[in-house]
Amino acid sequence: MKKLLLGAVIAVFAMSNVNAQETTFGLKAGADFASSKLKMEGISLTGSETGFYIGAFAEIGLSDSFTFQPEVLYVSIEGFDQVSIPLMAKIALSEKFDALVGPSLGFLLDSEEGYKSFNYGIEAGVAYDLTEDLFLEARYNMGLANLIEDAPSGYSSKISGLFVGLGYRF
Repeated sequence: MKKLLLGAVIAVFAMSNVNAQETTFGLKAGADFASSKLKMEGISLTGSETGFYIGAFAEIGLSDSFTFQPEVLYVSIEGFDQVSIPLMAKIALSEKFDALVGPSLGFLLDSEEGYKSFNYGIEAGVAYDLTEDLFLEARYNMGLANLIEDAPSGYSSKISGLFVGLGYRF
């Protein structure tokens, strides 16, 4: 976890020193189809909830086909609220399609006693430009953090989610 966080911090500072081709800002919102997985001594329980997300992003153009896209999102799902910070690499596949991949850091705002408030994972997805300013996006976040504090061997709780929404560039 410390290596992932350190890598994300280094990436942000390294990108801030690059002479970017163009930087744009925008807003996004959509639905989050979350799933949770609890493992206990060989037994696996899953659950799912639907919620929403809303937030802001920056697109820092590093070349014609590569963009760094940091985001800050508020994610609300029944049972928990989270501030998510995806640090996405955006790779142009064509004039209208982009692939997105990168780490995501999360801070649970209402974690229960015995659960950690720091979450992290990997996100991957695609974006399609409807117009120059409006885009449709679908991503999957695979939660990697075991959210149970001091979890004994064989016990884990992880949160993942499918995000589908619209974004607008200013």
